Amino acid sequence: MARTYPLELARELPIWKRPVALLFLMAAAMPLAFATWSALLNNFVIEAAGFDGSDIGWLHTVREIPGFLAIGVIAIIVFMREQTLALVSLILLGVATAITAWFPSLGGILTITMLSSIGFHYFETVNQSLQLQWLKKERAPQMLGWLLAAGSGTTLVAYVLIVMTWETLDLSYNTVYMIAGGATVLIALYCIVAFPQFEAPNPQIKKMVLRRRYWLYYALQFMAGARRQIFIVFAGFMMVEKFGFEVHEVTALYLINLVANMVFAPLMGRAVHVFGERATLLFEYAGLAIVFLLYGGLYFFGWGVVLAATLYVVDHLLFALALALKTYFQKIADPGDIAPTAAVAFTINHIAAVFLPAALGYLWLMSPVAVFVMAAAMAGVSFILAMLIPRHPEPGYETILTARAPAPAE
Repeated sequence: MARTYPLELARELPIWKRPVALLFLMAAAMPLAFATWSALLNNFVIEAAGFDGSDIGWLHTVREIPGFLAIGVIAIIVFMREQTLALVSLILLGVATAITAWFPSLGGILTITMLSSIGFHYFETVNQSLQLQWLKKERAPQMLGWLLAAGSGTTLVAYVLIVMTWETLDLSYNTVYMIAGGATVLIALYCIVAFPQFEAPNPQIKKMVLRRRYWLYYALQFMAGARRQIFIVFAGFMMVEKFGFEVHEVTALYLINLVANMVFAPLMGRAVHVFGERATLLFEYAGLAIVFLLYGGLYFFGWGVVLAATLYVVDHLLFALALALKTYFQKIADPGDIAPTAAVAFTINHIAAVFLPAALGYLWLMSPVAVFVMAAAMAGVSFILAMLIPRHPEPGYETILTARAPAPAE
């Protein structure tokens, strides 16, 4: 078999060698490393290195720097295929995750975090590009939902094992990180050997692309990046710092999130297909604003752990609706813009992520309520922006402020 295979002929391949099969394997491999790293992170840094709110803020600032530099993907794909870059990035993520516990100090943790983050963010950038190139527009929302569910399903196995064996077998952080990272590396190596290189019909522009008509997509990406940082950095940290969650309890919470994602992610993909990106994103942003205000109430009114855990699960579910932002871009984009714009969008998404965690880490020491109120305000701004999305976006009709017309040549 030729190592390069035209995408339009992929249906002739056995189902386990088709592009969708590769997307599913990559969707399974990434969270095995990243989600396991996330589940153990707050407990690990507190126990191993005595982190406080400021330290965790700096860690996540360092973690987001490669996301800000994701635009570098454009330079790499000049001489490396996107598919190859995705799998090499997965290997880097897996190796860095595997050795995380070898460096239990602030400097060591920051260094390993930087390496794993390069793998994670470059993979996510290219993976998003491949998804939008390889999936047909009419099937993309449902298929993206199934890919989310697949990632949740494989991670479910890892989390069940952590919950059941962490205390029983007295597992160490090193053992769990080694197994999770190693599994990601093995899957990536299999994908390199087992799959041909798929050639998409639309060659991608290999230089930075910034188009005026994508401005709303850029704005929504910026707000999503700023808002999501508060959830990633401080919601989980709150569960450990305020409510004293131990490793198996934090992992059990992640486990609930995974099961919910497996059930609801395909339904969310279906909802985007039926109701459109505008309605779906409005629902997500309104829900997130409410959840963040209730997070603040946990500190202001002293509400209990059950509500905190419930909010955490709802928060996680609402973020899964962000697949509507991908399909919005797929509908308005020129086919050759997908790869460079995915890189640009990741950089825009991480502009706030580079400075917000560290800055808000200091604010957290004074007032956790203020941090969550700020996140609610960000969700409100996203809601207002999402109102500008047309019911049926297309090139030349990217926002309701634009008259339907052929896309301008830029």
